Amino acid sequence: MADCPLCDVQGETVLWQDTFCRVILAGEMDYPGFLRVIVNAHIKEMSDLPFTDQEKLMRVVFAAEAALRKVMQPNKINLASLGNGVPHLHWHVIPRFEDDPHFPNPVWGVRLRNTPHATSPNLLERLTATLSQQLAHVPEKE
Repeated sequence: MADCPLCDVQGETVLWQDTFCRVILAGEMDYPGFLRVIVNAHIKEMSDLPFTDQEKLMRVVFAAEAALRKVMQPNKINLASLGNGVPHLHWHVIPRFEDDPHFPNPVWGVRLRNTPHATSPNLLERLTATLSQQLAHVPEKE
């Protein structure tokens, strides 16, 4: 779709992808490990997918969560699929820390601190490698 920012893949930092979906680094400066799992086709809702694709998408979301837990050891992971602003099916996978700018509020809520949680300089490489391990046996879309 021409005016959909999630259909336009230019400039994305892709950590993993296949023909069905991709996992990208969201580029949220306050949240260095903030990931998005995006269905490649312009689909609006989970219930628009066949059941097997729903399962596949959730396996990728859960693998993204597991990779963040392993690499970053957050206090909590937030999973969200809103789509109010961009009606293209995607999931936010957000590592949360007690010292992040909004904790315990939602990341879109009231800011309580001005600095992001500190992360290692090789975060991108570690997340990419861990995601690849987690998703090595996820079958391609049927």
